[in-house]
Amino acid sequence: MADSVQQRKQVEIDRSLDQLAFYLDGLFRVPGTTWRFGLDGIIGLVPSVGDTLTSIASFYILFAGVRYGVPKITLLRMAMNIAIDYLLGSIPVVGDAFDFVWKSNQMNMDLIRERATGRDAGKASDYAFVFGLVGGLIVLLLGSIVVSGLIIWWVLTSRPLL
Repeated sequence: MADSVQQRKQVEIDRSLDQLAFYLDGLFRVPGTTWRFGLDGIIGLVPSVGDTLTSIASFYILFAGVRYGVPKITLLRMAMNIAIDYLLGSIPVVGDAFDFVWKSNQMNMDLIRERATGRDAGKASDYAFVFGLVGGLIVLLLGSIVVSGLIIWWVLTSRPLL
């Protein structure tokens, strides 16, 4: 009986992770095509704030990788997918188009499926590693917000050249 409850719980967790990745990367379909995009592309249209919010949602999938016993090198690859999504997605116009194509959450879910060793297989050292990765990503996020703010402040306070 306990095994069936555990299996049901695992299925629900897998489904919720898949749903999160689907909402972020594939919720909407362009009519007449197989091309999909999600809330990551839409929310990412809001400069800095949008990409930051969707990156924070992506951290949940990264932590799920630890719960499922994904190796540290794969966790690093997952963090790089999130960092690429954030860095390139935060570039005006080009980054917005990139957000509609780069599906880091779906890629990370695929990595979990390929490399997971089992539920609750994460160790304390794995969690420490991911906390370090997330800390680095948060520093990256905050640094880019500060740089954006400084650029906006400079543009608003500079004198016209004419």
